[in-house]
Amino acid sequence: MRWLAIVLFLSLFPTIAQAQSAAPPQAKINDLVRLLQDPEMKAWLDSQKPSTAAASPAAKADTDLQDWDQQTRASVNQIVSAIPRIPSEIAAASARTRADAISHGYAPVMIIFAIMVAIGIIIERLFLRLYASRSRKLANATTSRLSEFIPIGVFTVVIGLIFFAFDWPPLARTALLAYLLAFIAYRCLSVVTGFIVDSGPLRRRVLLFIGVLAFATATAKLGPPLGVDPAVTKAISFCFSAILFLIAMEAIWRTSKQSRTTKGILSLWLLGIWVLWCLSLKGLVWIGIYILILPPILRAVGKTVAEALTPPDGSPGDDIKTVLFVRGSRACVIALAVGWLAVVWHLNPESLAHQDPTLSAIVHGLLKGIIILLIADLVWQMAKAFIDRRLKTFSADPSVEGKEAASQHRIATLLPIFKNALAVLVLVATALTVLAELGVQIGPLIAGAGIFGVAIGFGSQTLVKDVISGIFYMLDDAFRVGEYIQSGSYKGTVESFSLRSVRLRHHRGPIFTVPFGSLGAVQNMSRDWVIDKFMLRVPFDTDIAQVKRLVKGVGAEMMADPELAPFIIQTVKMKGVEQIGDFGIELSFAFTAHPGHQSAVRRRAYTMIRDAFRTNGIDFAQPTVQVGGEEKAASAAAASASHNMAVQKAALAAGGGEGQS
Repeated sequence: MRWLAIVLFLSLFPTIAQAQSAAPPQAKINDLVRLLQDPEMKAWLDSQKPSTAAASPAAKADTDLQDWDQQTRASVNQIVSAIPRIPSEIAAASARTRADAISHGYAPVMIIFAIMVAIGIIIERLFLRLYASRSRKLANATTSRLSEFIPIGVFTVVIGLIFFAFDWPPLARTALLAYLLAFIAYRCLSVVTGFIVDSGPLRRRVLLFIGVLAFATATAKLGPPLGVDPAVTKAISFCFSAILFLIAMEAIWRTSKQSRTTKGILSLWLLGIWVLWCLSLKGLVWIGIYILILPPILRAVGKTVAEALTPPDGSPGDDIKTVLFVRGSRACVIALAVGWLAVVWHLNPESLAHQDPTLSAIVHGLLKGIIILLIADLVWQMAKAFIDRRLKTFSADPSVEGKEAASQHRIATLLPIFKNALAVLVLVATALTVLAELGVQIGPLIAGAGIFGVAIGFGSQTLVKDVISGIFYMLDDAFRVGEYIQSGSYKGTVESFSLRSVRLRHHRGPIFTVPFGSLGAVQNMSRDWVIDKFMLRVPFDTDIAQVKRLVKGVGAEMMADPELAPFIIQTVKMKGVEQIGDFGIELSFAFTAHPGHQSAVRRRAYTMIRDAFRTNGIDFAQPTVQVGGEEKAASAAAASASHNMAVQKAALAAGGGEGQS
């Protein structure tokens, strides 16, 4: 019953306010309270509430639609009937404005307007002439088009000073302000048009369209202050809209190089926008306009900002700064478009979106969601540019060595994984925030996602194992991008990572994509340094000390080589006799090099040691058969001669037998 008492109090409040001194008698108040507390009265009031509450929501949607239909039909009929009265209303408004100006000692408004514009243009030209050199510098820079706003700014300042310097009559002040603002807006939009449309027939038609639009807007806004009938004001706006529609259609069919099908689609689109405007569906009108004009505007803004940020010498600029300003400028354009759409929507309270709470909440959510998407896109693009620049810096600076190089390689390994994780985080957070703004309860979604994640974890244990193993491999710093590793039957250079696997490039070309869970123990062949050992065999009578001196000289020559020395940590040395074999002495050699360069150092060492041995008469051991003693040697020679003679006789005998047969 509290709400009934409140309603009753509010309904009686005006009467109480008008006669505060005449309070009702206490007896009547007691009767009213007793009546409200009567059980039968309570039952009757309770029986009345459900029927009203139940009937209201059921018919609300149909009632709103019927009301809108009736209002639209009445507005259209009103506009059509007011068109014949346009000339008379305009003449009457002009006469009132002229009389108001003359009665205060001023010239007619149009003459004052022409004088003010002429003074502004003259001072603008003088300003440009005084600063001609400055303007030439601006014209030669990439910001030349932006500098076109400078004379407009000078013109605006001059016009503003003149306007506020005089106490204009009320009607003249309103008319002057409207048309001066329209003229300044036309000039600003003309400069903006130069960013989007090149010079030619299309630009001339666009400028004509902007001029008519500015004049029509100013004229329509002057209707109520000048006492023009509202129906006639709407009729004037309708006529100007028809003119703008015809200009746009003529521009499409006379200047566009698109196919006839595309021209037909654009014409139908413009016709739909015009019909929506005639039906006072302003929000849909601006959405249709945005679909047409926002893409070229965004391209032009991005191109202009990128050119302004490019250094004069043409060298690449700061990637993060470029992304911030280019993406930021585009985001600002879209945000302004969304803001204007919100203003248009709020200025039309009779629209269906205002009458339906659900639709109103959806519109609010969509507008906020667009802003959230813009912020998320800007954050992601900046983070992506920062990560890409860091990766490019690490790959382009091979001179860094030691701990700093190890740290850079580690960061270069982790950054791609962090980039992927950040993309997922931004995507999920943005989606949840947009859904929340649209009125969706995200609490159950998060809970359901948690349950779904647990189910996925149980159903795909291998995937979870791979991801967790990859995390621990990264924490252990087992390998980095660019290092050569071997794990079981897989070996190659680490090219990249994902959350689940690592890509290995074999030295012969094939690529292995190995899940982290299948790697097991990893042999890293690219860390710090590598010791390479090799063996050479020399004859038994070789002077070992001489070999050691020769190899020492070879090592010194290798360290003096500017191409080879950077790869060597400790030059090649002879370690000593490794073992005595069947046909020579095995000598061991070793050197320490940077990982990945040991093969080149070893091949060069082989060549230089061979040349040094040949110069000093040292041969490499070869497998031979020796027979000890002179008698044994003579016997062996005689046996060999006898064997050769027997073979020759057998061959002659075989040849004679064949001839007889």
